[in-house]
Amino acid sequence: MDIAILLFDRMTALDAIGPYEVLANLPGAEIKFVAETTGLKRTEHRSLGLFADYSVADVTSADVLVIPGGFGEEDVRAKPAMLEWVRAIHATTKWTTSVCTGALILGAAGILKGLDATTHWAARDILRQFGANPVKERVVERGKIITAAGVSAGIDMGLHLARRIAGDDVAHAIQIGIEYDPEPPFDGTFENAPAPVASFLTKLYERRLKESAAARSAASAR
Repeated sequence: MDIAILLFDRMTALDAIGPYEVLANLPGAEIKFVAETTGLKRTEHRSLGLFADYSVADVTSADVLVIPGGFGEEDVRAKPAMLEWVRAIHATTKWTTSVCTGALILGAAGILKGLDATTHWAARDILRQFGANPVKERVVERGKIITAAGVSAGIDMGLHLARRIAGDDVAHAIQIGIEYDPEPPFDGTFENAPAPVASFLTKLYERRLKESAAARSAASAR
Protein backbone atom coordinates (compact mmCIF):
# COMPACT_ATOMS: atom_id res chain seq x y z
CA MET A 1 0.00 0.00 0.00
CA ASP A 2 1.93 3.02 -1.31
CA ILE A 3 0.77 6.18 0.46
CA ALA A 4 1.92 9.62 -0.73
CA ILE A 5 1.46 12.59 1.61
CA LEU A 6 2.05 16.00 0.06
CA LEU A 7 4.09 18.55 2.00
CA PHE A 8 4.51 22.26 1.32
CA ASP A 9 5.61 25.38 3.16
CA ARG A 10 3.01 26.92 5.49
CA MET A 11 0.95 23.75 5.72
CA THR A 12 -0.91 22.80 8.90
CA ALA A 13 1.18 20.13 10.62
CA LEU A 14 -1.65 17.97 11.99
CA ASP A 15 -3.31 17.84 8.55
CA ALA A 16 -0.42 15.64 7.43
CA ILE A 17 0.68 14.03 10.69
CA GLY A 18 -2.83 13.04 11.87
CA PRO A 19 -3.48 10.77 8.86
CA TYR A 20 0.16 9.63 8.94
CA GLU A 21 -0.12 8.33 12.51
CA VAL A 22 -3.17 6.29 11.51
CA LEU A 23 -2.14 5.07 8.07
CA ALA A 24 1.42 4.20 9.08
CA ASN A 25 -0.08 1.45 11.23
CA LEU A 26 -1.78 -0.27 8.29
CA PRO A 27 -0.20 -3.64 7.49
CA GLY A 28 2.12 -3.23 4.51
CA ALA A 29 1.90 0.55 4.43
CA GLU A 30 4.78 2.40 2.78
CA ILE A 31 4.51 6.15 3.27
CA LYS A 32 6.31 8.75 1.21
CA PHE A 33 6.39 12.42 2.13
CA VAL A 34 6.42 14.24 -1.19
CA ALA A 35 6.90 17.91 -2.08
CA GLU A 36 7.60 20.03 -5.12
CA THR A 37 11.26 19.69 -4.17
CA THR A 38 12.89 17.51 -1.53
CA GLY A 39 13.93 18.96 1.81
CA LEU A 40 12.52 20.67 4.87
CA LYS A 41 9.09 22.30 4.61
CA ARG A 42 8.10 24.70 7.38
CA THR A 43 4.59 24.64 8.78
CA GLU A 44 2.43 27.75 9.01
CA HIS A 45 3.82 28.75 12.42
CA ARG A 46 7.39 28.26 11.08
CA SER A 47 8.66 26.64 14.30
CA LEU A 48 8.14 23.09 13.00
CA GLY A 49 9.57 21.52 9.88
CA LEU A 50 8.64 18.29 8.09
CA PHE A 51 11.08 16.67 5.67
CA ALA A 52 10.12 15.57 2.17
CA ASP A 53 12.31 12.67 1.05
CA TYR A 54 10.74 12.66 -2.41
CA SER A 55 10.00 15.28 -5.02
CA VAL A 56 6.93 15.16 -7.22
CA ALA A 57 9.23 14.10 -10.06
CA ASP A 58 10.12 10.99 -8.04
CA VAL A 59 6.53 9.86 -7.43
CA THR A 60 4.38 8.96 -10.41
CA SER A 61 1.75 6.77 -8.76
CA ALA A 62 0.26 5.94 -5.36
CA ASP A 63 -2.43 3.75 -3.89
CA VAL A 64 -3.42 6.56 -1.51
CA LEU A 65 -2.87 10.30 -1.92
CA VAL A 66 -3.22 12.60 1.09
CA ILE A 67 -3.39 16.36 0.52
CA PRO A 68 -3.14 18.46 3.71
CA GLY A 69 -4.20 22.08 4.03
CA GLY A 70 -2.89 25.25 5.59
CA PHE A 71 -2.31 28.76 4.32
CA GLY A 72 0.39 27.53 1.95
CA GLU A 73 -2.21 25.67 -0.10
CA GLU A 74 -2.77 28.87 -2.08
CA ASP A 75 0.82 28.62 -3.33
CA VAL A 76 0.19 25.03 -4.45
CA ARG A 77 -3.02 26.03 -6.21
CA ALA A 78 -1.15 28.78 -8.06
CA LYS A 79 1.25 26.31 -9.70
CA PRO A 80 -0.16 24.51 -12.76
CA ALA A 81 2.58 21.86 -12.56
CA MET A 82 1.57 20.95 -9.02
CA LEU A 83 -2.09 20.66 -9.99
CA GLU A 84 -1.11 18.50 -12.94
CA TRP A 85 0.84 16.24 -10.57
CA VAL A 86 -2.21 15.92 -8.32
CA ARG A 87 -4.37 14.99 -11.32
CA ALA A 88 -1.79 12.48 -12.56
CA ILE A 89 -1.46 10.77 -9.18
CA HIS A 90 -5.24 10.79 -8.71
CA ALA A 91 -5.55 8.83 -11.95
CA THR A 92 -3.50 6.02 -10.35
CA THR A 93 -4.96 5.94 -6.83
CA LYS A 94 -7.38 3.64 -5.10
CA TRP A 95 -8.12 6.51 -2.70
CA THR A 96 -7.58 10.27 -3.05
CA THR A 97 -8.00 12.22 0.17
CA SER A 98 -7.70 15.70 1.62
CA VAL A 99 -7.70 17.29 5.04
CA CYS A 100 -8.86 20.82 5.82
CA THR A 101 -8.13 23.27 2.97
CA GLY A 102 -6.33 20.55 1.08
CA ALA A 103 -9.77 20.11 -0.49
CA LEU A 104 -9.22 23.41 -2.28
CA ILE A 105 -6.18 21.90 -4.00
CA LEU A 106 -8.28 18.95 -5.13
CA GLY A 107 -10.93 21.41 -6.27
CA ALA A 108 -8.46 23.50 -8.24
CA ALA A 109 -7.21 20.30 -9.89
CA GLY A 110 -10.77 19.66 -11.09
CA ILE A 111 -11.24 16.55 -8.98
CA LEU A 112 -14.26 17.66 -6.94
CA LYS A 113 -16.59 18.83 -9.72
CA GLY A 114 -20.15 17.79 -8.99
CA LEU A 115 -19.23 16.09 -5.73
CA ASP A 116 -20.14 16.68 -2.10
CA ALA A 117 -17.02 17.69 -0.19
CA THR A 118 -15.97 19.21 3.10
CA THR A 119 -13.12 21.36 4.36
CA HIS A 120 -12.35 23.73 7.23
CA TRP A 121 -15.44 25.72 8.23
CA ALA A 122 -13.76 29.01 7.29
CA ALA A 123 -13.19 27.84 3.71
CA ARG A 124 -16.27 25.71 3.08
CA ASP A 125 -17.98 28.12 0.69
CA ILE A 126 -14.83 28.43 -1.45
CA LEU A 127 -15.46 24.87 -2.63
CA ARG A 128 -18.32 26.19 -4.76
CA GLN A 129 -15.76 28.00 -6.95
CA PHE A 130 -14.53 24.59 -8.09
CA GLY A 131 -17.94 23.08 -8.81
CA ALA A 132 -18.13 21.11 -5.57
CA ASN A 133 -21.09 20.97 -3.21
CA PRO A 134 -19.83 21.97 0.27
CA VAL A 135 -21.35 20.01 3.12
CA LYS A 136 -21.03 20.41 6.86
CA GLU A 137 -19.70 16.96 7.70
CA ARG A 138 -16.51 15.79 9.36
CA VAL A 139 -15.64 13.18 6.73
CA VAL A 140 -17.22 12.85 3.27
CA GLU A 141 -16.65 9.84 1.00
CA ARG A 142 -17.71 10.04 -2.63
CA GLY A 143 -16.39 7.23 -4.78
CA LYS A 144 -12.66 6.97 -4.16
CA ILE A 145 -12.43 10.57 -2.92
CA ILE A 146 -12.53 11.29 0.80
CA THR A 147 -12.44 14.84 2.15
CA ALA A 148 -12.11 15.76 5.81
CA ALA A 149 -13.00 18.93 7.68
CA GLY A 150 -10.42 20.99 9.55
CA VAL A 151 -7.14 19.79 11.08
CA SER A 152 -8.10 17.17 13.69
CA ALA A 153 -10.65 15.67 11.28
CA GLY A 154 -7.69 14.18 9.44
CA ILE A 155 -7.44 11.56 12.19
CA ASP A 156 -11.09 10.64 11.64
CA MET A 157 -10.47 10.48 7.91
CA GLY A 158 -7.46 8.23 8.44
CA LEU A 159 -9.48 5.82 10.56
CA HIS A 160 -12.35 5.90 8.04
CA LEU A 161 -9.86 5.02 5.29
CA ALA A 162 -8.16 2.35 7.41
CA ARG A 163 -11.57 0.75 7.88
CA ARG A 164 -12.18 0.77 4.12
CA ILE A 165 -8.76 -0.72 3.39
CA ALA A 166 -8.27 -3.23 6.19
CA GLY A 167 -11.65 -3.73 7.85
CA ASP A 168 -13.22 -2.88 11.18
CA ASP A 169 -10.93 -4.91 13.43
CA VAL A 170 -7.71 -3.39 12.11
CA ALA A 171 -9.09 0.16 12.08
CA HIS A 172 -10.47 -0.28 15.61
CA ALA A 173 -7.12 -1.64 16.78
CA ILE A 174 -5.33 1.35 15.28
CA GLN A 175 -7.73 3.74 17.01
CA ILE A 176 -7.12 2.08 20.38
CA GLY A 177 -3.39 1.89 19.69
CA ILE A 178 -3.14 5.65 19.21
CA GLU A 179 -5.60 6.09 22.10
CA TYR A 180 -7.93 8.24 20.05
CA ASP A 181 -10.93 8.66 22.32
CA PRO A 182 -11.29 12.44 22.59
CA GLU A 183 -13.14 14.23 25.36
CA PRO A 184 -12.84 17.92 24.41
CA PRO A 185 -13.86 20.51 26.98
CA PHE A 186 -16.00 22.51 24.52
CA ASP A 187 -18.34 22.15 21.56
CA GLY A 188 -16.04 22.23 18.54
CA THR A 189 -18.36 23.71 15.89
CA PHE A 190 -18.07 27.31 14.76
CA GLU A 191 -21.83 27.61 14.32
CA ASN A 192 -22.37 26.93 18.03
CA ALA A 193 -19.56 29.16 19.28
CA PRO A 194 -20.43 31.93 21.77
CA ALA A 195 -20.21 35.43 20.29
CA PRO A 196 -16.83 36.32 21.90
CA VAL A 197 -15.28 33.08 20.64
CA ALA A 198 -16.69 33.52 17.13
CA SER A 199 -15.43 37.11 17.05
CA PHE A 200 -11.95 36.05 18.19
CA LEU A 201 -11.79 33.33 15.53
CA THR A 202 -13.03 35.60 12.75
CA LYS A 203 -10.38 38.23 13.54
CA LEU A 204 -7.71 35.55 13.88
CA TYR A 205 -8.36 34.09 10.44
CA GLU A 206 -8.65 37.53 8.87
CA ARG A 207 -5.21 38.37 10.28
CA ARG A 208 -3.74 35.09 9.12
CA LEU A 209 -5.09 35.60 5.62
CA LYS A 210 -3.47 39.05 5.48
CA GLU A 211 -0.18 37.59 6.74
CA SER A 212 -0.41 34.83 4.15
CA ALA A 213 -0.98 37.34 1.37
CA ALA A 214 1.98 39.39 2.57
CA ALA A 215 4.17 36.29 2.65
CA ARG A 216 3.21 35.40 -0.92
CA SER A 217 3.91 38.95 -2.05
CA ALA A 218 7.31 38.97 -0.36
CA ALA A 219 8.21 35.62 -1.90
CA SER A 220 7.24 36.74 -5.39
CA ALA A 221 9.32 39.93 -4.99
CA ARG A 222 12.48 37.94 -4.22
